Amino acid sequence: MDRIVDLVRKKRDGDELNLEEMERLINGYTRGEIQDYQMAAFLMAGSCNGFSEGEAASLTAAMLRCGQRVELGDLTRPKVDCLSTGGVGDKVGLIAAPIAAAAGLAVPMIVEAGIGHVGGALDKLGSIPNFRTNLSLDEFQDTVSRLGLAFAGQSNELAPADKKLAALRDATATVDSLALIAASAMSKKMAEGLDGLVLDVKVGRGSLLSGRTEARRLAQLMITIGRRMDLKIQALLTDMDQPLGYTVGNALEIMEASQTLQGSGPPDLTGLAVEIAARMIFVGKSDMSIEAARALAQQQIADGSAFNLLLQVIEAQGGDANALTQFELLPNASGEHLITSPREGYISRINADDIGRAAVLLGAGRDRMDDTIDPAVGIILQAKVGDIVQAGQGLCALYYTDETHLAEAVQLVEDAFRLSAKQPEQRDLVLDLVQ
Repeated sequence: MDRIVDLVRKKRDGDELNLEEMERLINGYTRGEIQDYQMAAFLMAGSCNGFSEGEAASLTAAMLRCGQRVELGDLTRPKVDCLSTGGVGDKVGLIAAPIAAAAGLAVPMIVEAGIGHVGGALDKLGSIPNFRTNLSLDEFQDTVSRLGLAFAGQSNELAPADKKLAALRDATATVDSLALIAASAMSKKMAEGLDGLVLDVKVGRGSLLSGRTEARRLAQLMITIGRRMDLKIQALLTDMDQPLGYTVGNALEIMEASQTLQGSGPPDLTGLAVEIAARMIFVGKSDMSIEAARALAQQQIADGSAFNLLLQVIEAQGGDANALTQFELLPNASGEHLITSPREGYISRINADDIGRAAVLLGAGRDRMDDTIDPAVGIILQAKVGDIVQAGQGLCALYYTDETHLAEAVQLVEDAFRLSAKQPEQRDLVLDLVQ
C-alpha cells in the first residue's frame, strides 16, 4: 500500500489517482490520520496539475462515502434540490426550495456558510431568531418527511469530509479549482439521497467564475458526476455581474426572500427563483412539461402556499416565524450611510464584486472560515442597471454597526456604480441551459 506521501507525489507528477486512493486520502484526513500539511500539498498539486473528470468523480464518491446519507426511502415524493455556486445577493435557494416543496417535492437542503463575498444560506438562516440548522440526521429526515422541506448544516454525520476540507481549501488558495468545487458541491447534495438536482451556475463579477466558458465546464463536470450516480440533473448559467435583487447581507436577504415569497419581490429575483423551482419540479415530475412546471411554481407564490410552508419549517426547526413578517424581530443595524448619484444618467453597471467586498468589510461576510459575521449589516440598492437617476438621488444605503471599515466600504460601493448618457441594453438573467 502506498504511503500518503507517495499519493501526493503521484499527483504532483501529474498522474491520476483512482477511487481507492481517493478514499484513503479522504477517510484518513477526516479521521485525523492525515495531517493538514499533507492534504494541503495534495490539494495544491491537484490544483496546479488539474484533476481529470474521473478523478473528480472518484473524489466526490470518496467524500460521499465518508459520511452518512439521508434516508427517505419510504417517501413517495420525488426528492429534488437546487445548488447555487454562489453570488452577491443570491438568496434564490431559500425561495425556490419552499416553492418546489409546496408543489409536491421533497427538498432536503444541506446549507453551508459563505466565504468571501459569496454569502451562504447557513448565515442567512442564522439571522432568524432561534432557528436551528444543527439538526441530527433523524431530525432532518423527520422534518423533510413531515413537511417536505428542511435546512441542515454540515455535521459529523452529513458531509463531514467537505466541512473539514472547506477550511483547508480556503487557507491554501485552492477554492477555485473546478474539480474541487464540483466534488464539494456534489458530495453534499448526493448525501441528501436525491432523485434530481438543478444547478444554478453563476457567471460574472460577483461569482467564483467570471467567464461563461469556465462556468459551462463546471456545469458539465457536475452533470457528468451526477449522471454517473444515476441523478437526474440539469444546469442554468445565470448572470452575476450585478447583485441579485436589492439586498446584500444576511438579515436583509431574509427580508427580501420573505417579500418575494409573498409576491412583492424584485423582478430579477422572483423570475430566477420561479425558474429554478420550475426546473426542480420538471426534473422531479417526469410527466410535466417545463411550461406547466413554471405555472405550478408561480401558483405556489400566488396562493401563499410556499410562504406558509416556509413558516412551518422555521417553527419546526425552533425559529421565530414572526420574524418573516415583523422585520424588527430580525437583527437590525444601528447606522446607515446613503450613497447618492453625482449626476443625472442611466446606471450602466453595478459591479457585484465591489458590492460584495464592501458588504464583507461591513461584517456581512467572512474572509476566513473562522471569522464572525454580523447578521444585521449589509447593503440595500435603491436602483439597478438600466434605471435612470437624477443628481442627488439615492443609489444605495450601507447599514453598519461598526465604523472601522465604513470609509473603505463606501469607496468600493461608489466605484461599483457607473453612469452613462444612454440606457444600456437589457441583459438576460438566464444565459444558457446545460443538460
